[in-house]
Amino acid sequence: MKTHIFSLVFFLFSVAQGLNPKCETQDQGSNLQVFHIYSPCSLFKPSKPLSWEEDVLQTQAKDQARLQYLSSLVAKKSVVPIASGRQIVQSPTYIVRANIGTPPQTLLMAMDTSNDAAWIPCTGCLGCSSTVFDNAKSTTFQSLGCQAPQCNQVQNPSCDGSGNTCIFNMTYGGSTIAANLSQDTFTLANDSVSSYTFGCLQKTTGNSVPPQGLLGLGRGPLSLLSQTQDLYQSTFSYCLPNFRSANFSGSLRLGPVGQPVRIKYTPLLKNPRRPSLYFVNLIGIRVGNKVVDIPPSAIAFNPTTGAGTIIDSGTVFTRLVEPAYVAVRDEFRRRVKVANVTSLGGFDTCYTVPIVAPTITFMFTSMNVTLPQDNLLIHSTAGSITCLAMASAPDNVNSVLNVIANMQQQNHRILFDVPNSRLGVARELCT
Repeated sequence: MKTHIFSLVFFLFSVAQGLNPKCETQDQGSNLQVFHIYSPCSLFKPSKPLSWEEDVLQTQAKDQARLQYLSSLVAKKSVVPIASGRQIVQSPTYIVRANIGTPPQTLLMAMDTSNDAAWIPCTGCLGCSSTVFDNAKSTTFQSLGCQAPQCNQVQNPSCDGSGNTCIFNMTYGGSTIAANLSQDTFTLANDSVSSYTFGCLQKTTGNSVPPQGLLGLGRGPLSLLSQTQDLYQSTFSYCLPNFRSANFSGSLRLGPVGQPVRIKYTPLLKNPRRPSLYFVNLIGIRVGNKVVDIPPSAIAFNPTTGAGTIIDSGTVFTRLVEPAYVAVRDEFRRRVKVANVTSLGGFDTCYTVPIVAPTITFMFTSMNVTLPQDNLLIHSTAGSITCLAMASAPDNVNSVLNVIANMQQQNHRILFDVPNSRLGVARELCT
């Protein structure tokens, strides 16, 4: 069995300006480039450079939308997020080049660990971007009928007039989509999967749909892990680099071979209301050497209400339910010992003078993860503003979900071992 290592290239839009990466480099072997959505190699970067403050505020708005969306998943309710005065694009943070069909057509698909089914814009889609998959040109494309077992694995399935095509409808962030359930060959680098089941988008509304589709890395029946069990054995890990690193490179490793041996594990929990999400049991948080006082109910895993903690690749800044966040924030401020605390958008703990921040430790069952300053603080380009890069979960929806986001995962190897129901974390310099 070979090791499937997908090289990732990450870029943070606020610091990547001026770099000249080799955007045209082709994927080789099992090495697949993955771009941050705002990298110079991305088609989705802002049309004009934003100030650091605008970068932060727009990222917060997208995180707010994603938190509302994730909360709606565990609550089994549809929520259309609202952010005053700002356009919301609730897309995951990273995109991957995928080749679909025969002959292959290339699309830049968003990766999302909190979703399952893949879906891509197809010819004739109403409301989709201008780049679509021309399914009529693929000799291996086929639509799935209503009798196909996969039709029972999608949300809100129905039949077309002839009964020959399974149609499904779902919400994603602030958008709705309608898709025909289909199959075709998916190729990532040189790894091809025949008869991969996905949604061929026919109509979208709203602005939350990733422009060229989505590749789900959750653990539901139509996710990449489930459809490639023989190839990758439902195991993968990634290492996200520090946004300020010089080359922004990290790695996504698929399959059990080559995964780290020296790594701590915590059990993966399953919520029957949303079994694809990667829940873990957060039992406490330590700031410096003090375990802060958090009501146990605020962080307890509760399948009935959807409460608990998930690991998510698409949210940038960690969000904690209000009692947990307030306890962490207050102890953080006490230890920093700087009286003048300011705010920036959703961040309420910012400083205009240099600070020495304490570590913050997430305490999970059988595993502690201690975060240094690089995982906790964001700094303005000129270094004049420093903020604690966490916030309280939205209070206008089902605010019972804690989300450990990708900034707090940087420079750690995060291993998803689904067959053994465990999640591993090891410190690693991803660059």
